[in-house]
Amino acid sequence: MYPEPLNDLIDLFEHLPEQERRENLIVMSDGAAKCGPKEGEPFDLEDVRKDEECTDTVGIFLRVDEGDRAHFAVSLGPKVQTLTKAMTSILCRGLNGAKLQEVLEVPADFVPRIIGAELVRLRSQTVYYVLSRMKTAVKMFMDRRRAAAAAAA
Repeated sequence: MYPEPLNDLIDLFEHLPEQERRENLIVMSDGAAKCGPKEGEPFDLEDVRKDEECTDTVGIFLRVDEGDRAHFAVSLGPKVQTLTKAMTSILCRGLNGAKLQEVLEVPADFVPRIIGAELVRLRSQTVYYVLSRMKTAVKMFMDRRRAAAAAAA
């Protein structure tokens, strides 16, 4: 159902007491800067934009290897909030190396298990923003690849 690295993170977070869960989310948010694209790193798809659901610009960078496995990098503007940074770090760790179809099929029901129902209630849909953007990038890549194959045929 979930790629193994994401499942491991879900299992870790859902068994933590609330205070430790929040402390670990802050630690994860500190690691979000490491999820950014490296200079000169090539990507198959780059989607950088500011949406109403987020406080700043977010860039989703997708590279697909020959095994159809996704490798993500995410750039975050300086106004992006702590919880979005934490989810970025969790999703990059949890989804990098997953097959494209696996990324599309990841249900969003794991988010409350990681951040807790109270934070989901307080932050509403913004906690799902980065996952939604990653899935959109995979879908855009797959649509472009199908169009290129159809044009070549």
